[in-house]
Amino acid sequence: MKFIDEAKIFVKGGDGGHGCVAFRREKWAPRGGPSGGNGGDGGSIIFKADSGLSTLLDFKYQRHFEAERGQHGMGSDCYGRCGKDMIISVPVGTSVKEAQTGLPLYDFTTAGKEFVVAQGGKGGRGNMHFATSTHQAPREAEDGVLGEQRWLLLELKLLADVGLIGFPNAGKSTLLSVISKARPKIADYPFTTKTPVLGVVQVREQNFTVADLPGLIEGASEGAGLGIQFLKHVERTKLLVHLINLADPEHPDPIEAYQTIRAELKAFNPDLLKRPEIVVLSKIDLPEVKTQIKKLEKKLTKVTGPFLTLSAVSHEGIDPFLNALGKKIGQARGKKP
Repeated sequence: MKFIDEAKIFVKGGDGGHGCVAFRREKWAPRGGPSGGNGGDGGSIIFKADSGLSTLLDFKYQRHFEAERGQHGMGSDCYGRCGKDMIISVPVGTSVKEAQTGLPLYDFTTAGKEFVVAQGGKGGRGNMHFATSTHQAPREAEDGVLGEQRWLLLELKLLADVGLIGFPNAGKSTLLSVISKARPKIADYPFTTKTPVLGVVQVREQNFTVADLPGLIEGASEGAGLGIQFLKHVERTKLLVHLINLADPEHPDPIEAYQTIRAELKAFNPDLLKRPEIVVLSKIDLPEVKTQIKKLEKKLTKVTGPFLTLSAVSHEGIDPFLNALGKKIGQARGKKP
């Protein structure tokens, strides 16, 4: 299934039915009073979070949604039927904003939650409600109120416990394939991962989700490369795993590489720098990487703090990494380490 994480759609609540102007005309009541009933309320458009969905793909093919209008009022004191609500399923993790203003409306973080995105219009009153002691044959009734309408921006942000970050070719996809059952596309060229991939990892009694996210490049916070398409998925994570590839010819200085990624996180959302982080030097199965680690260890530690080393290919360092990951996640969830 194609992963679509943004959509712009139009929603409109159903219009309210008009009130009716009518009078009783039975033969036993030739001068009967007003009997026009009210119009029915229009249906509303309601979003509901569904854990079975993982993409906004459906909104690529249908972008206009309109709920049923209310039925007009009728004579003999008959009210119009209310329009049916339209319930639209969205993936858990979807945030809803007004397209014109960017105003946040709702954030679906839990399955089953509902939110009215377009309220149906109120039905108009029939003439039976306008009768008074001095005005016994009213010929006025109310029109139904138009349903609320608006353009919406839907944005799907993954609900992952851990986000794997780093430059392209840092080894994120390979690592995820080793520690979980996820099977992301893996190849030795930049931007192999063009959409987020989730994997479930188990460490002792803990289960948590890890997201392999598209590689960052300098300027990502301004939209360069995969830019904001990547960064927005980092916002919900409890923990970041920052992979640094010492064998990356595009970024030979690991300290500069680390600081560049951190700068992009800060530019996008400064709160991301407060997120717990594990720094990992990857691809240590390569002889030149091990040599570099010995030379850079002290200098690198001053910038990144303590770091781990591993090779997803040879599995060297995987167990210590998983233990550290489990401990950090436990702390982030409020459990004792």
